[in-house]
Amino acid sequence: MAARKVMFNFKTEPYKTQVQHHWPPSGRHILAQYDDETIVVYQAFCPEIADYAVSNQRFGGPKYSFTRMSWIKTNFLWMMYRCGWASKRGQERVLAICIPRANFDTILSQAYTAGAQREAGKMDVSVRLQWDPDHAPNGGKEDRRAIQLGLRGEILKSFATDWIVGIEDVTQFVKEQASILPEGEASLEKLLVARERVYAVPDKATAELIGCDQAEGSV
Repeated sequence: MAARKVMFNFKTEPYKTQVQHHWPPSGRHILAQYDDETIVVYQAFCPEIADYAVSNQRFGGPKYSFTRMSWIKTNFLWMMYRCGWASKRGQERVLAICIPRANFDTILSQAYTAGAQREAGKMDVSVRLQWDPDHAPNGGKEDRRAIQLGLRGEILKSFATDWIVGIEDVTQFVKEQASILPEGEASLEKLLVARERVYAVPDKATAELIGCDQAEGSV
């Protein structure tokens, strides 16, 4: 069943506040913007794909590929590191994509790292999981790990078309925040980023499968 399309409210909060009060300094944690029903993930695309997605509130069009693996990220700053704050070719537009938490939990339940896939004896998987070093606004590595999830096949089709609650182009916000980064340490005092908290995986078996450090999430 397709998710009901709505406009969602992308929330921001000072970077320093979140570092000091809400984000674990280390460990494997899913940092995300979420509420009781939905969660936000990020992708960066070329203008043609982004324009289609925002206009239609789903993915498609001549440039979008349903046959390649497509990676989603819950962590805003990890997305900023990958796309260079919307400066890299083919990643000039950053989209915040809102989907139901139930569907996100389905993605997690099917996610395997390369090592877990070998241990399970699976020849192929629909969701590839990677825990990569999280990054500070200036690109420096953090001790904390950030999750990214590669989707393909039917689960990609479901995500890209049926599960989307709303898509918001946050590129202008990204560029505004990127413009103050050259100020160095002083920029961190006024830098705004997506409001994110630790997402507590509700199913214990799934948390163990993906190797997530469980912590109590807070909206």
